[in-house]
Amino acid sequence: VLTLQGDALCQADVNLKMPRNNQLLHFAFREDKQWKLQQIQDARNHVNQAIYLLMNRDVNYQFKTGSEVLKLMDAVMLQLSRARNRLTTPATLTLPEIASSGLTKMFTPALPPDILVNFYINLNKLCLTVYQLHVLQPSTTKNFKPAGGSILHNPGAMFEFGNQRYEVSHVHKVECVIPWLNDALVFFTVSLQLCQQLKDKISVFSSYWNYRPY
Repeated sequence: VLTLQGDALCQADVNLKMPRNNQLLHFAFREDKQWKLQQIQDARNHVNQAIYLLMNRDVNYQFKTGSEVLKLMDAVMLQLSRARNRLTTPATLTLPEIASSGLTKMFTPALPPDILVNFYINLNKLCLTVYQLHVLQPSTTKNFKPAGGSILHNPGAMFEFGNQRYEVSHVHKVECVIPWLNDALVFFTVSLQLCQQLKDKISVFSSYWNYRPY
C-alpha cells in the first residue's frame, strides 16, 4: 500500500515473501516519517520558474520585437521540458547510493541488512523496487565487479558497502499509476505545443515584417 500526497510519500506498507525460505516480511513507514520525492520537487521548481518568466513583467508591458517573444518562449519551453523530463527520466543510482539513502531509516521494523528499497517516478507511475542481497564471502571465487549507476539493477549486480561485498539475488518491482501525474504529463505536452505554435506564428509575421521588395 503506497500513498502519495503531492511530492510526499506519506504511507508505505510492504509485504514481501522471501524466495529462499518463504518467510513473509512486513515493513511500513514510521508514522512520523514522510519521504519527499525529489523528482516531483524538481518538476515543481521548473514549473515555478516558467511561471516567473511569464509573470515577471508589468501588467501593461508591451513586447517590442518578435525576437523578444521568441527568446521568452525558448526560456519557458526549456523549463517546461526540464520539468517533464524529471518525471519521465528517473535518476540512475548506484547500489551503494541506495544503501546509504535516508529511505532505509524510514521503516518500522527496521529493514534487514540484506534488503534495499528504492522509490521513483517513471512517467505516470510510482515505482517501488526491493532488492534482496546475498553477502559475498571473502573466500568466494566470483570475480567481483561493482555495478555502475542504473534505474533498475538486475540480479547478479555486485557492490561494496560498509566493508562488505554484496550481490543482488532477487529483484521485486511494483508499479502503481498516479492519475494526476498522467494529467501533469498531458499538460506539459499541451503547454509545449502552445508555446511552439506561438513561436511559429511570430516567425511567420517576422518574415513579413523583414520582407523588403526589390
